[in-house]
Amino acid sequence: MVSKYIGETEKNLSKLFDKAKNKDWILFFDEADSIFGKRTTTRDAHDKYANQEVSYLLQRIENHSGLVILASNLKSNIDAAFTSRFQSIIEFKIPSAVQDLELWQKNLLEHLSLSTSIDLEIISKTYEINGANIINIIQYACLQTLNAGELEVSYHHLLSGIAKEYEKEGKMM
Repeated sequence: MVSKYIGETEKNLSKLFDKAKNKDWILFFDEADSIFGKRTTTRDAHDKYANQEVSYLLQRIENHSGLVILASNLKSNIDAAFTSRFQSIIEFKIPSAVQDLELWQKNLLEHLSLSTSIDLEIISKTYEINGANIINIIQYACLQTLNAGELEVSYHHLLSGIAKEYEKEGKMM
C-alpha cells in the first residue's frame, strides 16, 4: 500500500477502497500505525504530503460502508482523528500465568522433550511475556537443542531464549 513516491500511496488506497465498495469485504490493516500515523506540523514538502495521505485515508475510511479493522502495538502513534471515529477499541493484555502455561504447553515440539529441571508453571509465573515472545523463545530453544544434537530442551536454552526476548523489548531479566 505505502509507496515512497508522492501520490502513489493514495492511488493504492483508492484502488483498494474502490474494489471493496459494495462487497462484503473486511479491510484489515496490520501495523496500522505506519499508515494511520499522526499528522505533524508542516516543516517541508515531505510533511505536507505525509499529512495529505493521512487526511485522504481518513476521508476514505469515513465514507467506507464496510468493516475496517486496524491492528497496532502502538495505539499512541495513530492519529486522534481516526481513534475518535472508531466504534470499538479492543486492547489485548499480556496473557495471565495460566494462559502463558497453556501457550508453552501447546507450542512445544512433539519430538523434543523438556529437561526435568524446567517447570513451565514457574516460568509462566516468573516472566511477563506475550504469546509471540513464547513462540520465539520456544523456536530459539528448540533450534539450540537441535544444533547441539540433543533431544531434550535444557533450562539453559530456554532461559537464553527468554533473555533474548527481554533484550529485544528493552526489559531487564
